[in-house]
Amino acid sequence: MVRVGGDRPALFRAKLRTFVNLGVVLGTVGAGLALAADTRGAYVALILGNAASFALCAVLLLLSRYPVLAAPSQQRRWLAFADRPFLTFTALLGAMGLQYPVVSLLLPIWISEHTEAPRWTVAALSAVNAAFYVLMQTRIGSRIETPHDGGRAFRTAGLLFLVSCPMMALAARTPLWAAVGLVVAAIFVHSLGEVWESSAGFALGFGLAPDHAQGQYQGLLGLGFSAGQAFAPAILTTVVLGLGTAGWLLLALFFAALGAAGPPLARWGMRTRPQPGVAAEVKE
Repeated sequence: MVRVGGDRPALFRAKLRTFVNLGVVLGTVGAGLALAADTRGAYVALILGNAASFALCAVLLLLSRYPVLAAPSQQRRWLAFADRPFLTFTALLGAMGLQYPVVSLLLPIWISEHTEAPRWTVAALSAVNAAFYVLMQTRIGSRIETPHDGGRAFRTAGLLFLVSCPMMALAARTPLWAAVGLVVAAIFVHSLGEVWESSAGFALGFGLAPDHAQGQYQGLLGLGFSAGQAFAPAILTTVVLGLGTAGWLLLALFFAALGAAGPPLARWGMRTRPQPGVAAEVKE
């Protein structure tokens, strides 16, 4: 059996996520430089550089060699679609994924239209969010090893979003510099929740999946997450912005309710694992 990341899969996943967000930071800087130059050559260079990064990833994958794990005899073909705990987690993670456009879409509109904070605050908050994530992901994610750890981390994320969303809403009711301070504090809390949420996703997503079927399980999880991201802009802009402060409070309660489902979901998932060696001791 091949375990990605060796003996510390949680640490490996945390570092992987850190590099992903570091790439986001570098991509944002590159896009900012192209916008600042505002020339055809700069935009072409940005597009070609992005294409080159995908080509490099393809080469690295082609050079990698991983042995295929044999499936147990009489194993159904689409195992993930019959796994009710995992399907439930896929739906929960897709719904919790609404927290990502909160920073990239909802908060910028809210700052621009409903607060006294200057427009440059939007770019600053995006940088703070990415930098905080890069600094904290390995510290927190490396401690979240088992699905039960993931369930508790999912609950923690929901509670942090329960705090951050009202803070963002209150920025509309404060003077200029108070609004800036409030949204900066809110983005710190929200970014911390994002770290816990993504760590929970890794722990539960990989921990509940059989080793021989990781491909189809991660594919299903990615499909559910992408579906949530597709619906997120319409939901956030119509419901939250439409209701104003009440919409933010409703969103906060929504995240907290999703997070509260994490621990019981982890216990349910581990009880129904067919492989006796996969189940971990329930820790409360």
